[in-house]
Amino acid sequence: MLDTGHARVRLRDVAARAGVSTSTASRVLSGSPRVSPAARRAVLDASDRLGYRGDRIARALRTRRTGTVGMLVPDIANPFFAELIESVTRELEVVAIDLLLADSHGSVEAEARWLVGLSERRVDGLLVVPVHHHRSRAALERVAPGLPLVQLDREVDGLPADFVGVDNDRGCAEIVAHLRARGVERVAVVDGPESSSTGRQRALAFERAVAGSPSLTVAARQSGEFSTAFGREAARRILARAAPDAIVCGSDIIALGVMAELRRRHVAVPDEVLVTGFDGIMMAELTEPALTTVVQPCDAIAAEACRLLELRLGGDEGPARHSLVAPRLAVRGSTSGDRSVAAGAV
Repeated sequence: MLDTGHARVRLRDVAARAGVSTSTASRVLSGSPRVSPAARRAVLDASDRLGYRGDRIARALRTRRTGTVGMLVPDIANPFFAELIESVTRELEVVAIDLLLADSHGSVEAEARWLVGLSERRVDGLLVVPVHHHRSRAALERVAPGLPLVQLDREVDGLPADFVGVDNDRGCAEIVAHLRARGVERVAVVDGPESSSTGRQRALAFERAVAGSPSLTVAARQSGEFSTAFGREAARRILARAAPDAIVCGSDIIALGVMAELRRRHVAVPDEVLVTGFDGIMMAELTEPALTTVVQPCDAIAAEACRLLELRLGGDEGPARHSLVAPRLAVRGSTSGDRSVAAGAV
C-alpha cells in the first residue's frame, strides 16, 4: 500500500474547519443552492485549505450529476469571450461546479463535434455562444432535449432554449445620443458578420436609433468579421471616400483595428474622426486615446446564465426565457472632440 504520509481528509474535517454541520458541508460540495452565502464561502475555503477532493464518482452516482458544466465559445482569442469565460468560472466556483471549456474556432462543423463531445463527457448542462444564427440550430437541437442549455451573447433563430445577452437597442441608442451631443452629422458604420445574431442585431439597432435622429446620416457602411484585421480594412475603404465625422463599430476588436489604421494614416482621433466600440473589453481602456464603448456587464450576463441553468438542472420545464441585460456607455477619449464646436471655429 502506498503511504503518502498524510491522513485522508474527510468531509467531517471540512465541516469542522468551516464551523458548519456535515450535512451543510455536503450540500455545498454537491452544488446545492440551499445554503447561505457565508456557509458556502466557509466550506469552500476550508475545502481548499485542507485539500479535500471528495469522491466525485460516488457523488455523481448518487445525484446523477457530475458537477461539471460545458461551455462552448466561437473564439477564445477574442478578449470579450475570454472575459465572459472568467465571469462564468467565478459564478460556478461559488457552487463548486467545474467548467469544461471548448473553442469552435468559428466553425459550425467543429461546434457540432464539440457539442457531441461535451454531452458524452456527461456534463450537467451547457453554456453556448453559437457560431451561426441559423446553421448552428441542427446541432444544438440534437443535444438540447437531453441536456439543459443556455445561449449567451448570441442566439439561434427559433431555437427553444434560454438566452442571456445584452440589450443592443439600448446600447446603440446611447451611442447615437452621445454622438448627437458631440455635434456629429455624418457617421460610418462598421458591423460584425451577419452570420452572428449580435452582428445583425446591432446593425438593425443602430439603424433604428439613427432613424429617430434626423440630424444624423449614415455616410458609409462596412460589414465583416469581429477582428482587428477587418477593422483596418474597413477604415481603408471608408477613408477612400470622404472621411465621416464618426466611425461606429460593432465591437471593440473592430474599433481597435479602425483606430490602428487611422493612426497609420495620421488621421487624428478624436480631433478629425470620433470612434466608438461595443463590448467593453479591458483593452479598450488601454489604447490611446481610450475607446468610448458600450460595456457589456460580463458578471451580470454570467450570473443570469448560471441562474437559468440552475433552474433547468432543478427540473424547471417552463418555456424558454429571453433575458436582456442593460449595458452602459463608457465615454472616453476617442469621442472627446466636439464636432459642433470645431465646425463653428472654422
